[in-house]
Amino acid sequence: MPAPRAREQPRVPGERQPLLPRGARGPRRWRRAAGAAVLLVEMLERAAFFGVTANLVLYLNSTNFNWTGEQATRAALVFLGASYLLAPVGGWLADVYLGRYRAVALSLLLYLAASGLLPATAFPDGRSSFCGEMPASPLGPACPSAGCPRSSPSPYCAPVLYAGLLLLGLAASSVRSNLTSFGADQVMDLGRDATRRFFNWFYWSINLGAVLSLLVVAFIQQNISFLLGYSIPVGCVGLAFFIFLFATPVFITKPPMGSQVSSMLKLALQNCCPQLWQRHSARDRQCARVLADERSPQPGASPQEDIANFQVLVKILPVMVTLVPYWMVYFQSTYVLQGLHLHIPNIFPANPANISVALRAQGSSYTIPEAWLLLANVVVVLILVPLKDRLIDPLLLRCKLLPSALQKMALGMFFGFTSVIVAGVLEMERLHYIHHNETVSQQIGEVLYNAAPLSIWWQIPQYLLIGISEIFASIPGLEFAYSEAPRSMQGAIMGIFFCLSGVGSLLGSSLVALLSLPGGWLHCPKDFGNINNCRMDLYFFLLAGIQAVTALLFVWIAGRYERASQGPASHSRFSRDRG
Repeated sequence: MPAPRAREQPRVPGERQPLLPRGARGPRRWRRAAGAAVLLVEMLERAAFFGVTANLVLYLNSTNFNWTGEQATRAALVFLGASYLLAPVGGWLADVYLGRYRAVALSLLLYLAASGLLPATAFPDGRSSFCGEMPASPLGPACPSAGCPRSSPSPYCAPVLYAGLLLLGLAASSVRSNLTSFGADQVMDLGRDATRRFFNWFYWSINLGAVLSLLVVAFIQQNISFLLGYSIPVGCVGLAFFIFLFATPVFITKPPMGSQVSSMLKLALQNCCPQLWQRHSARDRQCARVLADERSPQPGASPQEDIANFQVLVKILPVMVTLVPYWMVYFQSTYVLQGLHLHIPNIFPANPANISVALRAQGSSYTIPEAWLLLANVVVVLILVPLKDRLIDPLLLRCKLLPSALQKMALGMFFGFTSVIVAGVLEMERLHYIHHNETVSQQIGEVLYNAAPLSIWWQIPQYLLIGISEIFASIPGLEFAYSEAPRSMQGAIMGIFFCLSGVGSLLGSSLVALLSLPGGWLHCPKDFGNINNCRMDLYFFLLAGIQAVTALLFVWIAGRYERASQGPASHSRFSRDRG
């Protein structure tokens, strides 16, 4: 039974209610319509995002630009890093100047303009207009030895493409940090249960956009043309922008609440460095006396509210930071690498037209598209989210056993831990076959891999567990960041949540790079692309150990947080800030 809806809630000055008339059933119907519009916008935006990232390395490495693999990979990492690490910037701008509605609308407009650069440079006239003519490759003497260094030329059109990718990353990060909380605003009047269900379906929309993009857009880019393939993301963003504007009459829009970031920094300085704070405050008092007559009263939070919000922020951030090791587990790409070294069954008839982008068993007439290996986790989420929303959560709610967001996040960490443990055990078994010279040959593009005779279907348990962990860790994480943040800092807190997930991804990549150095578990130069002389099983067990230690720390921090949240001060803060 859904939670009762709060009928009379205090409104923020400047908050705009839906323009459409409301009847007896109007509010609930229009709130659902507004939430559905946000979900559709998110699905289209994610389809565009994955459409850009899926083959960006291949696009820059093609004859259009002739970038080296290292240069193209670095550009893709810069774009992905910007799309996560710049998320707090978009949230802060919404909190201070724009409000969430205008922040999302302007971000989608910037998204549309920046994404248009990729199809514009996919044909010769467009490239020459934006980048000039491609310089001819310089002629030089042949390399006298196999190990001599080669100088990589400056990548063609790099300033334009890097500027476009950074703007695209800023737009994507701003949409990510603001559309989440903006959508939750639309259904908040329907009760906390409606907010929880919104985050379930919001995450489902993200993964649906990823599936559509990887199955359709990536195939078109690889097999038909980059011009058409990169025009589809532009169309998706344009359609998302149109739907967002068209749904404006049913949206609840809230004005910017002003920045409390400076207040938080002052309070942090006051607590950490009291002597420095005394000198700073004395200088501020002198300035205040000089400018007292020139200042007009400014609306904002009282000092008591600043202190209360600072205390909330101090409690929220440790919870979010201890989630970073989970993102290291979630974003690691070694599951795909492990799958390439397991036996791929023969399912689909081979098509000579796409043989260069197919995963092909040597000597067989059947292929599996390579991108399908990346979709396993996404498909698990698409199946489990509706099951959880329609069956599991209502049953637990009726039995009064529905766990809190923090309890779900701890459960998600446990499933992430079991996923990498299962992957480590499978890798031990795979290496057992390899060490006994029981292998099968599989060709991926032009690279021949020696795989174990174990079927790739043995990876189903670890993908299922990581999908379940995502549902329990990431979705409640979004709900927690939105519901517990002070109203004036919701955009920034959501941005910090996404930024920390990007930090986890970077830390995971750094760990792989560290273990790939000479003497590391993942250093196996004799394999030429294979991992048969590596100890990836030890890498999986190391990830599991990191996750186990931080999960115990998270349980302790979450327990303290929930005990503190049951006090009367937290209830008064909640009613004041969340309205």
